[in-house]
Amino acid sequence: MSEKEDSVKHFLELIKKSRRGKLKIYIGMSAGVGKTYRMLQESHALLRNGVDICIGYVETHKRAETEALVNGLPIIPRKQIFYRGKEIGEMDLQAILNRHPEIVVVDELAHTNVEGSKNTKRWQDVFDILEAGISVISAVNIQHLESINEDIEHITGINITERIPDKILELADEIVNIDLTADELVTRLKEGKIYDSSKIQSALGNFFQADKILQLRELALKEVVHQVERKIQTEIPKSIKLRPERFLACISSNAETAGVVIRKTARLASYYRSPWIVLYVQSDAESFDKIKLNKQRHLINHLKLATELGAEVIKIKSNHITQSIINLAREKEITTICIGKPHLNIFQVMLRTAIFNQLLRNLASQEIDLVILS
Repeated sequence: MSEKEDSVKHFLELIKKSRRGKLKIYIGMSAGVGKTYRMLQESHALLRNGVDICIGYVETHKRAETEALVNGLPIIPRKQIFYRGKEIGEMDLQAILNRHPEIVVVDELAHTNVEGSKNTKRWQDVFDILEAGISVISAVNIQHLESINEDIEHITGINITERIPDKILELADEIVNIDLTADELVTRLKEGKIYDSSKIQSALGNFFQADKILQLRELALKEVVHQVERKIQTEIPKSIKLRPERFLACISSNAETAGVVIRKTARLASYYRSPWIVLYVQSDAESFDKIKLNKQRHLINHLKLATELGAEVIKIKSNHITQSIINLAREKEITTICIGKPHLNIFQVMLRTAIFNQLLRNLASQEIDLVILS
């Protein structure tokens, strides 16, 4: 491509970016903190100020206070889809694009669309809406964030299957935390403002325990602070040269550690607003004719997860694992290498594992950090 063509392409990309819709996300520590309520309050304020705003999808969960706020707001009707003998109301993406309001409200960002929809996930629908030049106000709970999935399961004991990639929060132009104390949230639950009376006792004995709420609240607050700090970092003049962080996550076909290494490296890279790479070195011992099918399946899923979280995925066939890692780290100017915690005692590993020893010796002579993720 000539320099002139390259310049024209860059200019067109700038124009396209400027026409992209803006994204505002309300984030909370759990259901019932008031995210949808606040979105609807803001919608009424915008409507009073002459802004063309519509509801694309709102889930009131039959909460009286929330349902009352829906009245008076323009609504784009849901699309009715028949699935397994039931009629399900999904957000009508095409109707939103055709109506083309200035702003659309899209609740339940982590929702999985019914089969037959254009996109698998609602966050993908939001991408399409933004690309069409329509701004979006949306909401999500902290437990749906992909990179902290293991942390959430540890806190709540629940495997959250509906998740959003962290890149959505990074793309957001504004993030607002809807915060309540644990006491305020439990009071709202007992007053029937979150679930109907038949579910209250069960919720109090499971998700809505004070210690769990406090931990989720901390995660939500930290995430919003992190995103604010990230935006501040983008304002630092490029003339101020900082050491650019670049992360390299090294995984194997070990299903127990690969997901942890990928998610935690994604988190680190997000904090530093840095590019990151996931490297899989396939030795002869890990060739697909020698490892079990379930391991192959886990590996494929982990590489797909890495891509969804924004990593560059690199696969290398080599029996010289350490050298492959070091060579790539040099080539890509990596500052931090992340690996999974070895199954052996760390001192046994250092004494007996040639690969680990070689890696330590190589890194000691260079300005590269090694992080062992548990």
